[in-house]
Amino acid sequence: MSDGPVKQVFAPAAAWTRALGSAIRASLPALVLASTAAHADTLHRFALIAGNDTGGADTRPLSYARDDARKMHDLLTRLGGVSPSDAKLLLDGDAKNFLVALSELEQRARDARARGERTALFVYYSGHAKDGALRLGDSRLAFDALKRRLADAPVDIRIAILDSCRSGALTRTKGARKAPAFDVESGAARDARGVVILTSSASDEDSQESDALGGSYFSHHLVSGLLGDADRSGDGRVTLFEAYSHAYARTVADTADSSAGPQHPTFSYDLAGNGDLVLTDLRASAEGLIVPGNAPAGPYYFVDPGGLVVAELDKTADAERRVALAPGTYRVKRRLSDRLRIGEVEVARGRTTILQEPRFKDAPFSDDPVKGAMRDRGAWWAFGLTGGFQSFFDAQTRQSLFLSVPLFGAEAELHDYFRRDWVWGFDAAVGGTHGLLTLPTLEGPAYRYSVVNVGTSLTAEWPVGRFAPFVGVRVAYLIMGRKFDDGAFPDQRFAMVSPGLATGARFQLSRHLNLTARTRLQYLQYTVDAQRSLGFWEMSALLTYEP
Repeated sequence: MSDGPVKQVFAPAAAWTRALGSAIRASLPALVLASTAAHADTLHRFALIAGNDTGGADTRPLSYARDDARKMHDLLTRLGGVSPSDAKLLLDGDAKNFLVALSELEQRARDARARGERTALFVYYSGHAKDGALRLGDSRLAFDALKRRLADAPVDIRIAILDSCRSGALTRTKGARKAPAFDVESGAARDARGVVILTSSASDEDSQESDALGGSYFSHHLVSGLLGDADRSGDGRVTLFEAYSHAYARTVADTADSSAGPQHPTFSYDLAGNGDLVLTDLRASAEGLIVPGNAPAGPYYFVDPGGLVVAELDKTADAERRVALAPGTYRVKRRLSDRLRIGEVEVARGRTTILQEPRFKDAPFSDDPVKGAMRDRGAWWAFGLTGGFQSFFDAQTRQSLFLSVPLFGAEAELHDYFRRDWVWGFDAAVGGTHGLLTLPTLEGPAYRYSVVNVGTSLTAEWPVGRFAPFVGVRVAYLIMGRKFDDGAFPDQRFAMVSPGLATGARFQLSRHLNLTARTRLQYLQYTVDAQRSLGFWEMSALLTYEP
């Protein structure tokens, strides 16, 4: 192989797979990562997984780099033989954070080797790349420096997967603008044994991501392959050759008609030994999905409650296939020439689930579970109902002036208007209760206490699967009044503006429904004889529907 950039040329998937297989088997004496389950147990694996949505002042924020990193972290700790304590997930960190995390893993690897263990280091990065460097926020990490660091790492096997991406419309171009692209030279690591580097595109190409997939084409197909789609041998393990050839063919096919043109993943390797690199063992987890041999052949798509394709499977006739899906509920789609076949499957924790395709129902193409579920389709609305409780911190005020009350209301949320994972909310709630007026010279007149609470908020979310914690600010306008039952005293009303903070978490119940638990801390000033200030809190639950 030449010392220039490794660039794969598109060919039909079957022909390319045969050609790549011959090339790898002829020129790559590979080192066994886990040729048997016993061997897998003797290899101590470490992983650094980084995702960064920002790449500096001259780039636009990405949509899915952090999501891609989370998926890879989950995959490696579930199926890749990496203990959670030996995996570091770095989200929106800078180059210094990246190198510090790498150093910590290298030290652990030294300690493991000192105990006589064989070791492997897995490094995954999704984010911006430009001008010969990874762009982690406002910092940079040169490709050459990263290659040298990998070559010098004190481990037996080093595997790096680098996917640089950027945002746009439905299919977007990664990287800030046309500039020197991400090159991996076949001879760059020849002085170091046991190094594999995979990249998402060739040196003269852009990499792309998809809203329908909720991630980069390359990372999606790599993860889907490692979940089982790439297991062509059917032995329950996915090797480096199987995963890379699968990701290559599917990435080229999916990007062939895009505005940026087809992208061709590349690889660089220098390994010694016998066998093939096993990246994931589908049998490592008791849970998962079996597509039985008698199920119809063809492509299957597995869609999560958020409407995103999390895995794919191209089943051949009479072959049983395993997909190592995490526990949860998935919609399964088969696309025929004139209709869809759609079903639902629940992957139970700790058990293997058998897919029952005969229970699927025929549906028109308009009922496609993926269609209309794209998360980065621009700004989108959600509407909901809320119930909660409001109370002031000052006990005397709480008893005599501003009472504690239940609140019921409605809200509207505008998602992704300013930027992805930001929510602009509009809310209105009312509440009321009965009280007795207590004064030094008078006690007993009953009154009706009421609250009208209208506000707007801006929060930032950090989605992790179905769970999304958030924090933000809120400005409210409050109208609080007392109406005496016997008319002995005139009605009273207080109206004021109240700034505050909001925090909580949202949980996705289904494709359209979300349940949110939330706390607000607010501040206000009012005048009764003198100007006074108070603080109050609100706790509430919000059920929202998103189309």
